Amino acid sequence: MPSSSSRQGDRPRCGRRSGRSTICGWPFGCWLTRGRVLTGFAARSPEQPVAVGGGTSTSTPQGLRSGAGWLALEPQATVDEFLSGLSASALLALPWIFEFWALPHQLPPGGQWRTWVIMGGRGAGKTRAGAEWVRAQVEGAGPRDAGRARRVALIGETVDQVREVMVFGESGIIACAPPDRKPEWEAGRKRLVWPNGAVAQVMSAHDPEGLRGPQFDAAWADELAKWPKARETWDMLQFALRLGPNPQAVVTTTPRNVGVLKAILKNPSTVMTHAPTEANRAHLAASFLAEVQARYGGTRQGVEELQGLLVEDAEGALWTWPMIEGCRVDEARGLTRIVVAVDPPASAGAGSDECGILVVGARMEGPPQEWRAVVLEDASVQGKGAADWAARAVDAFRRHGADRIVAEVNMGGDMVQAVIRQVDPLVPFRAVRATRGKVLRAEPVAALYEQGRVAHLAGLAALEEQMVQMTVGGYLGKGSPDRVDALVWALTDLMIDGAASWRRPQVRAL
Repeated sequence: MPSSSSRQGDRPRCGRRSGRSTICGWPFGCWLTRGRVLTGFAARSPEQPVAVGGGTSTSTPQGLRSGAGWLALEPQATVDEFLSGLSASALLALPWIFEFWALPHQLPPGGQWRTWVIMGGRGAGKTRAGAEWVRAQVEGAGPRDAGRARRVALIGETVDQVREVMVFGESGIIACAPPDRKPEWEAGRKRLVWPNGAVAQVMSAHDPEGLRGPQFDAAWADELAKWPKARETWDMLQFALRLGPNPQAVVTTTPRNVGVLKAILKNPSTVMTHAPTEANRAHLAASFLAEVQARYGGTRQGVEELQGLLVEDAEGALWTWPMIEGCRVDEARGLTRIVVAVDPPASAGAGSDECGILVVGARMEGPPQEWRAVVLEDASVQGKGAADWAARAVDAFRRHGADRIVAEVNMGGDMVQAVIRQVDPLVPFRAVRATRGKVLRAEPVAALYEQGRVAHLAGLAALEEQMVQMTVGGYLGKGSPDRVDALVWALTDLMIDGAASWRRPQVRAL
């Protein structure tokens, strides 16, 4: 189904849905759902939700198609049969029948629920689904007939974002409304008013207290995972969502590892549908899909932003995603020392471990507790021989104007220094030898992150993926965490060994 990123043109936009299979309020609603053309689509419809944890989940397999998508792949004779069976009024109504055009994840699951979470990647059609659900709640059989809901809350990060995305966006409420049911925007009161008297009030997650007083029988919360006061706003909404026999809320969001979203998903009264960005590929530019896959495929950001999957922290993790997200910076200034750390692989070849190569700088002014470090580059390589990774380490040393190369020599011994010297005989070199396990070496470095003393530049996704899989019980990923090992050696050299040298008493000559 078209999302807010697609060009709609005069493509069919919306429709109204009541229950699981009955389309109401249009001349051919019952015929459409019972007719022989949609019988084929019914066989392709999504499975019933299954319990996952505390809530319910429907995951959308990539191959599932909407009724319109199925019809588009049928022989021309089937298409002609379908269209010839529609009256003139039915043809006029068809563009607004959302159930016909929707992807499976855009339709609410059956059964009793209070909160429906639509979680998906960018451009997966979440906004469109939220807008259509609001329509289905407020619209009646006729333009002035009452629907199920009379008062709706529209909540986003800011009032401006609610207005520009949820109300006036390409996939927003006004764009989806049929001409005879289009709501009017009252700018002064920040609300939408439908011809039947239903009202949708715009609210901001910056002001949770604004939800004290109003009451609603339906709510749409957009991008909840990035709200600044998500917990407080969601709690206030629960008190306000009290009108009618079955008040409900829909949450449309790209996932983030935040407590309020995880708590909502675990609630037994929550159901969820999910789809990756790729599910809506028919309505997204091929160049967009190629670019984001090339840039973010295989990264934690890609898992959340493209696959629409929630990435949680491992139990006992030394580094957590919130910790890493909070240490990002755009540039590094005032560095007084830079090192390149190397964790060589035990062997060479396509199946060998990576050679971890990390460039880290530090501003070492004042007492050690005031020192700050920045991870500048991850130059790690895999499947290369010693001469190749040595050349890469020396290249990083030169490009960053580093002070020295620090390399672990447990596996390679004198060979490590020898191959680096072959590339540059004059490069300053320090050999380090591991006498403790990886976790014990990493814990003091993780403590530097907890203290807010280490920052990351962009482009470190592969390193960060390894970091969050380092736990007190060991490394949870595949192979060896060579990038993390190199990071630990670099920060140990700069921040831990450097601090020990600074504190060591010096003998003065008189």
